[in-house]
Amino acid sequence: MEQQSYDVVVIGGGPAGLMAAGQAAKGGARVLLLEKMEKPARKLRITGKGRCNVTNTRPWDEFSAHVYPDARFFKAAFYNFPNTALIDFFERHGLSLVPERGDRMYPSSQNAWDVADALIQWAERSGVEIRCHAEVLQLKQTGARIEAVVVKQGRHTGMITAKTFVVATGGLSYPATGSTGDGFRFARDTGHAVVPQRPSLVGVHVANHHPTLCGLTLRNVKLALMIDGSVSDEEFGELLFNETGVEGPVMLRLSRKATDAFLQHKKVNLALNLKPALTTPQLRQRIFREITENRHNTVDVLLRKLMPAQLIPAFAAAVGLIPNRRVAELRQAAIDKTVFFLQCWKMSVTAIQGYERAVITAGGVSLDDIDHKTMRSRKVGNLFFAGEVIDLDADTGGYNLQIAFSTGFLAGKMAAVNG
Repeated sequence: MEQQSYDVVVIGGGPAGLMAAGQAAKGGARVLLLEKMEKPARKLRITGKGRCNVTNTRPWDEFSAHVYPDARFFKAAFYNFPNTALIDFFERHGLSLVPERGDRMYPSSQNAWDVADALIQWAERSGVEIRCHAEVLQLKQTGARIEAVVVKQGRHTGMITAKTFVVATGGLSYPATGSTGDGFRFARDTGHAVVPQRPSLVGVHVANHHPTLCGLTLRNVKLALMIDGSVSDEEFGELLFNETGVEGPVMLRLSRKATDAFLQHKKVNLALNLKPALTTPQLRQRIFREITENRHNTVDVLLRKLMPAQLIPAFAAAVGLIPNRRVAELRQAAIDKTVFFLQCWKMSVTAIQGYERAVITAGGVSLDDIDHKTMRSRKVGNLFFAGEVIDLDADTGGYNLQIAFSTGFLAGKMAAVNG
């Protein structure tokens, strides 16, 4: 491979990298984007179960409450390229977006591939050279500057020089899409502090998981996260049981705190309220009425009036109920326990699901080592960071993609003028 030279080299072809590359090219720079996979935006194409929640419409004061560990770092990037600008960007480039619950914006086609295609086509029209199957092995550093990247393409390895470089390699989530943590290594090798990574927006494994639960979705339930015996947080909405535990929107929103507590070796439990709309006296009265009016019914029939049939075997096992026994035979202690479990069914968390199931990676290049007004490294003068490689993540609901687009926009804009 012959040595080549560009104004800006962007490493990583995800949403942050594509936005950075396109913005740098629009700023007049000669830009090369290096992507190690066979096509850009692999992870973006499967985001949101293939539907892609691009962003949301919430103003900064509301948006910032969902960003971790320090939303103030993200403020400059957000105001340079807010969610309103992102929505307008896609509309202007042929991709209409439609709102759904929670102010979330999706492509009207409901197809994440259309988001990826629109972004790639815009970058190419802007003048970006996109090179796939191009794996960056190393950043060549001289003093406080990066001089070149070492790139492997097929059987050939060579160096590409540039005035500025943008690392937008993503995190560790969904490694099959190419997110294998290369950027964290690049950051450490060039003298940056890197906060330990862990899965976020991820499900958990629970003890004594009943096999019949797999695939069950519960709606309008409340899930509380308990850390060392105290309620840390709770969420209302939809919960999904998988083969080893729980996931779904309410679990994902609790997962960052759950993961951090678990990794700190704290006791982590979940408390599921199947009847959050009822007070305990109301629920007790309802069950008492069912028993007195239908004394010859079985416990199974009673439970079918209180929960989906698929949930009954696991619930009965947890409470110690015999489904084919008549309700008239239930003792007061069993009734009391049933009421309690309907509103506080505790599950012990035994493990956090891995990066293969995690939507996002928490941790990354330390915010202390990045200038939040430019996304430029404080350690290396011509190096910028964007997207999930930074120690910046957020709740589910379009927040993380907005972070990727906004930091990519700012990094690309500044890389073009700071060579």
